[in-house]
Amino acid sequence: MPDSEALDLLYSFDVSRETIRKLEVYVDLLRRWTPKINLVSKSSLDQVWMRHIVDSAQIFHMGADCLHWGDLGSGGGFPGMVVAILRENQGRTTLVESDQRKAAFLRSVVRECDARCTVISQRIEAAEPLNADVLSARALADLDTLLGFVQRHMGTNGIALFPKGASWEKEVDQARRKWHFDLETRKSVTEPGAVILKVKDVSLV
Repeated sequence: MPDSEALDLLYSFDVSRETIRKLEVYVDLLRRWTPKINLVSKSSLDQVWMRHIVDSAQIFHMGADCLHWGDLGSGGGFPGMVVAILRENQGRTTLVESDQRKAAFLRSVVRECDARCTVISQRIEAAEPLNADVLSARALADLDTLLGFVQRHMGTNGIALFPKGASWEKEVDQARRKWHFDLETRKSVTEPGAVILKVKDVSLV
């Protein structure tokens, strides 16, 4: 069960009780698989609801109404699998994860949680363009690298949502040397100094 703080935040994002039960199944699978394939750090499992579930839910909340959500380098499923569960089978969600063992875990979650989600076990650079309305990636790469992925996988008029830590401004400054893009930021509810970058209209300088 999520603690009271995590539960309050999930309810503030309009997450239903039924969906929270699915998230509990997901967390149970995560706890069972992590010792085998290191999906998340063992220390973060003690704060799994705030560190991973709520942290992903706040990203979903910024692009909830899209038709196709693509998540890159999904790993243990953050934020992509959380997004797929929260969408309650509305629209499509595609997760790209090249590690075959992690992809197997993600497919297990899809089955157990009855999520409408496709897992592509290829490298991001090799996967067919997703043409996604929303792209997300968490703890994957610096912003400069991520914007290269955006060019390949984001559809026309799409947005990208990237959670970043306290040094996010440095990443933005470095990326602007190579890329033009529109940027909005939203403060994270789970980590002081952290933000979620909302990026659109990306092009090379």
